[in-house]
Amino acid sequence: MEKIKIENHSFSAFSWFAGWLFTIGFLHLTFWNGVLAIVLWPYFVGLAVSAFVGR
Repeated sequence: MEKIKIENHSFSAFSWFAGWLFTIGFLHLTFWNGVLAIVLWPYFVGLAVSAFVGR
């Protein structure tokens, strides 16, 4: 008889969701930019960080 292993990945999903919400709040994104940030939030964070670095 084989053993079945059940894995729960809800913590990683919660971490992604929390990062997305943080990005929307930190960068003061509009609604449609927030929707776009669902997929492209590393891009928006990169833009904000590059402004601080001075490139």
